[in-house]
Amino acid sequence: MSADETEKVRIGARLRAERKARRMTVSDLAERFREIAPPRAAQRLPKLRDLERTIRGHEAGEHSVGPRYRALYAAAYETTEDELFAPPAEPEPSLWLPFEVGLTPDDSDRLVSTAARPSRLDAGTLDALTTVLAGQRRLEDAIGPAALRGPVTAQLDGILAMLRDVSGPLRDRLGSVAAEWSAYAGWLHATLRHDAPALKLFDLAEELADDAHDGVIAAIATSFRGYVARQQRRYELVVRASRAAMASPGRHPIQPTYDLLQAAQGYAGLGDVEQARRLLDEAAERARDTIEPPPAVYWYSEPFFQLNIGMVHHGLGLHTDAVALLEDGLRGMPEDQADAEWLHEYRVALEEARAPE
Repeated sequence: MSADETEKVRIGARLRAERKARRMTVSDLAERFREIAPPRAAQRLPKLRDLERTIRGHEAGEHSVGPRYRALYAAAYETTEDELFAPPAEPEPSLWLPFEVGLTPDDSDRLVSTAARPSRLDAGTLDALTTVLAGQRRLEDAIGPAALRGPVTAQLDGILAMLRDVSGPLRDRLGSVAAEWSAYAGWLHATLRHDAPALKLFDLAEELADDAHDGVIAAIATSFRGYVARQQRRYELVVRASRAAMASPGRHPIQPTYDLLQAAQGYAGLGDVEQARRLLDEAAERARDTIEPPPAVYWYSEPFFQLNIGMVHHGLGLHTDAVALLEDGLRGMPEDQADAEWLHEYRVALEEARAPE
């Protein structure tokens, strides 16, 4: 990542954190901009929905914040532009402590030491790696993927270096951690539409998971291929990836529920209504089961499955049902996930279902 990209990501994360600290939604902030903008500036502001997209783009680090918007952010957050946009005075954090994710400085030192001498790998180091990954996944729900993509990818390089030089009983567990890290790094690339590197990382995750005999992570990586294909509107590939994930040996019982829904979306995109409905009915039945998901798919919940059932209805043109399902699903999401950027596609689908062409 270039210095300019890093700065945009840093500023975006700061703006998002300031908004979240004030319990404002993006819509609230867009309305606030319109209220506080001087008359001439207000006339130049885009429509409310476009303004919301601009705010999301700033927070995601996709583009720079110009002088007009810098003034609006400072006024909305009741601070100065210098204070809001000033570069950090503290030195850059370590590779393993780029964010506050529950890791102690001692754990960070242990990770640095193990990266330098993999023979020092122990269960405590593996626990620290698990803490970092879990914390960063939860943090993404709050600040978005852009700020995490660079650090997570750099961390993966360090873990792969450890894995190359480790043998013995802990190697499989480290391999499983590396596989999940690779799948997560791939997800961060995919959600930012860096499709080619995302698919390479999913390749690596599948290979690492197979070596470590971790069917859960292998199925996640394969399923994420379907996500990329869905964004590309390559519906045949959506179906193939989803069915491959369902057939993955060692998968968790809850995982096929999502993959059935993803495959149903693929069939809906292909116009195969009968197959889409069949898979939808099977998935809806499975979604009623109260199965605790493994940590690697912590977001698999009844509201999440309801959102994806709504997406299938939307794809089939059943807009009234889609609106009800998507609204209920969004309302039911846990508070710490309710403003996650990955929910954006469901909000877009809800808008489309409310006003079908």
